[in-house]
Amino acid sequence: MELNLSRPLLFFDIESTGLSIATDCIIELSFVKVFPGGEQRIKTWKIRPWDYARGVQRHIDEKASAVNGVHDEDLVDCPLFADVVDEVCEWLSDSDLAGFNSAKFDLPMLAEEIERVREYTGKKIDIDLHSKKMVDVQNIYHFMEPRNLKAAYRFYCGGKDFENAHTAEADTIATYEVLKGELDMYPEDLKNDVDFLSGVGGRPKTVDYAGRLIMGENGEPVISFGKHKGRTAREVYQSEPSYFAWVLGGEFTLDTKRQFKELKARFDKEKSAAAAAPPSDDALQSLADKWNGRLF
Repeated sequence: MELNLSRPLLFFDIESTGLSIATDCIIELSFVKVFPGGEQRIKTWKIRPWDYARGVQRHIDEKASAVNGVHDEDLVDCPLFADVVDEVCEWLSDSDLAGFNSAKFDLPMLAEEIERVREYTGKKIDIDLHSKKMVDVQNIYHFMEPRNLKAAYRFYCGGKDFENAHTAEADTIATYEVLKGELDMYPEDLKNDVDFLSGVGGRPKTVDYAGRLIMGENGEPVISFGKHKGRTAREVYQSEPSYFAWVLGGEFTLDTKRQFKELKARFDKEKSAAAAAPPSDDALQSLADKWNGRLF
């Protein structure tokens, strides 16, 4: 079944130096962009992983090399992510997103690389990944038939294995084929619609990709870890504003820090506006009652 699209859907996969979103880097990024009508465009970048703070190439963990087959010396002549970020964002600009386990790893890693370029180079990047719909094919797969990408391809794509597993381009193309196979197999359970598919699996809506903030039922961001777990960010700001400074100075991803920083700026602005507003009749009456009916 071909996808029913009203705008492009960008399938993507990342290979990296390791599994830490906060400290590891992208070494390979592949996009398969599917347009309404079925046209496909493919783009893959080999990227030199870079420690912007120290100005050196970041080492690829041996365990990662054992999986993706890429070693430090393979990337010394490749561009940095900062060199290709404009082209990457051009591919991203008009698309919704899709991938396999990408909501938990690839998308946060991509967002972190963009934040590093913003943070360390001062480059203006006009992209908001949080505004895009994300179809995680693994969520649909695990919701319907819990397993992994190789098994999913075998299960949904005619019982065969795909070649070059664990290369970004092969994994990305396989993910696209698996999603079409899922739609063919579950026509009564799945809608051929990105809005529906992006919500399969029931994962809570996160404010930041690391999931330190989740969206509460009333639309208020809620802290999901530590001593303030379950409290809204607004409540914590009112009772312990120094907590925001602790997050901004701690070992959290740049995306998490960015979301806390934006919340703090919003709450500061609301507080200043409230302080500048004239007192309400209820506030005046409460003050009068406190002073036995006399204000002056």
